[in-house]
Amino acid sequence: MCRFALYLGKPIRISSLVTDPDNSIIHQSFHSHERAEPLNGDGFGLAWYAGGVSPIPAFFKDISPAWNNLNLLELARLTETGCLLAHVRAASPGLTVMRLNCHPFGWGNFAFMHNGSIGGFARLRRQLRQSLSDSAEAGLQGTTDSEHLFALFRDNYESLTALQPLERMVEGLRAAVGETERLRRALAIEEPSFLNLALADGRRAVAIRYVSDKAAKADSLYVNVGQRYSCSDGLCQMEDGDSGAVLVCSEPLSAQESWRPVPVNHLVAVDDDLTVTIRPLDL
Repeated sequence: MCRFALYLGKPIRISSLVTDPDNSIIHQSFHSHERAEPLNGDGFGLAWYAGGVSPIPAFFKDISPAWNNLNLLELARLTETGCLLAHVRAASPGLTVMRLNCHPFGWGNFAFMHNGSIGGFARLRRQLRQSLSDSAEAGLQGTTDSEHLFALFRDNYESLTALQPLERMVEGLRAAVGETERLRRALAIEEPSFLNLALADGRRAVAIRYVSDKAAKADSLYVNVGQRYSCSDGLCQMEDGDSGAVLVCSEPLSAQESWRPVPVNHLVAVDDDLTVTIRPLDL
């Protein structure tokens, strides 16, 4: 399992998610509050957008623990962005700790990250890969279930050309989850899937909180929406008002009361005007 944070809104420094909050992503890398195992030390990753330069995100990933990477601290201190994805990894059993397995993953102008696991991935991996297009399969670089799920999204997204951009992202991600679940059931895999997902294209975002077994406890996911998110003198907060900033995080970054849990088996859709809707996943 892992922890992640996604931000979309007016430009902020990367440190506003990674180092400044009381429960920053670096803090969650060694003391997560909402995981039975609080350590997420199997690497980290960032994806951020500089819209005036390129629509394709930049990535910085490493297998070192987030709390022990001086380059991450320096990058976070001075870099500003209006769309940021940050992730700290706790590798699933059997999956290698290497840079290619660190989130977020990228394809074109998309960045994607995952907290959880596909149930029985070792058993269904071969059939899942065989279901991919040649281009999506060739694009796989690492060995994680997460990157395979992102490849499914890629194929579905490319087939949904009639939809508007946000709905295309929503339906592409929904279809990817549905395909993994149908395959898991076809192989009679009882191990549940835990799929907390975050996807962004620099202007829009989609996040999912999903668990396949209603008897299993879903991984935590929260949303915080307001006029502006800022950090000053160690205090990070979302200002009340019309939607001008959106946070979707595995755990609240602060004790502010505006954090709301995403309902289990629902998705969060953020359009380019920062309108936020929360919908049933409806696989």
